[in-house]
Amino acid sequence: MVWRRRKRDWEDIFEEFFGREFEIFDDIFERMMRDIEEMLRLAERGEIKPIVRGFSIRIGPDGKPEIKEFGTKPEALVREGVEERRPLIDVIETDDEVQVIAEMPGVRKEDIDLNATERTLEIKAEGENRRYHEIVELPCEVIPDSAKARYNNGVLEVVFKKKHPERKGKKIKVE
Repeated sequence: MVWRRRKRDWEDIFEEFFGREFEIFDDIFERMMRDIEEMLRLAERGEIKPIVRGFSIRIGPDGKPEIKEFGTKPEALVREGVEERRPLIDVIETDDEVQVIAEMPGVRKEDIDLNATERTLEIKAEGENRRYHEIVELPCEVIPDSAKARYNNGVLEVVFKKKHPERKGKKIKVE
């Protein structure tokens, strides 16, 4: 008897890799379609409003996919003709540091306001034509006072030192 492997299609592989997380794409797709329909309605009335929306996928330290949305918020606030957006954010964790990278084109470094706690980083930026806001959940506790931030060519990078719990122990005498 000859055994043949069944040829797997892309959906099988995707479903196996992401498991139940696959269902979130339906929700994201539906929201994007609603945004497109809203954009077309505004265009018909002559009120063209740019909409930026997308998502990024990365594999977390636990091996599960983390899906994050970015772009114009669905419930975007429009003040003075400027719409608030979510920046595209990536969080990288090493043994000693946590690095947060946010893409925020269209603002100057003077427009950026950062506020950190041991578990979160709040990013706000208000430029002439762009406004960004996001609260980033950090993967572990960090030392907020250790933060170093750089902004260059629309990319913000914030690096924190990890807070390592003090190891308290008791010396044991060997007899």
